[in-house]
Amino acid sequence: MNVINVTEDAEVFTANAYLALGEVPTLVDAGAMSGVEDVVREHVDDLDRVVLTHQHGDHVSELDAVVSAFDADCYAYADHPRRTHDIDDGDELRVGDETCEVVHTPGHADDHVSLVGDRSLFSGDVVVYNDGAFDDGSFGRTDYPGQSRQRLIESIQELLARMPDSIDAMYAGHGDAFSGDVHEVGERALSRAQKREPKYPDE
Repeated sequence: MNVINVTEDAEVFTANAYLALGEVPTLVDAGAMSGVEDVVREHVDDLDRVVLTHQHGDHVSELDAVVSAFDADCYAYADHPRRTHDIDDGDELRVGDETCEVVHTPGHADDHVSLVGDRSLFSGDVVVYNDGAFDDGSFGRTDYPGQSRQRLIESIQELLARMPDSIDAMYAGHGDAFSGDVHEVGERALSRAQKREPKYPDE
């Protein structure tokens, strides 16, 4: 599946917003980069849907602009004024050319979900490849009010249990996309999270 990070050139702090091309053109998260809808339009004339991994500002600030520009549906776990379809753990969604299972993965955010396909994982902020704290296996921060390291650990374990062996691409909310053994990256992230040390010790 062809997946493009449409916020890759952002000059502001934003989550990665991934455009999955194919049968059902889908944007996973909208990011916080002004003009992201114009970048999406460079690749597709029509956008079927936006799927939110969670509703932190860096993932949804430009949601209104994207949904309005394309009259796209919005799929989200938690309520949002632009949500047209609610999603829950175990639901299946078409994302580009893959059918993905929705896995509820809270800890970083109560409404966090990951999307698990046959070949692709859209992991939001629960597991990332590299993010400035760790390389080759990191995890979302859990030091803000309402977050839980223990719940995040359980979410990573659940995600690993539900990922097929065929997954070989991971698209996370921050850092670089990863191609290779996604299970190994997840296991390293889990091991680091289980140490329960501060992710950013200087903050």
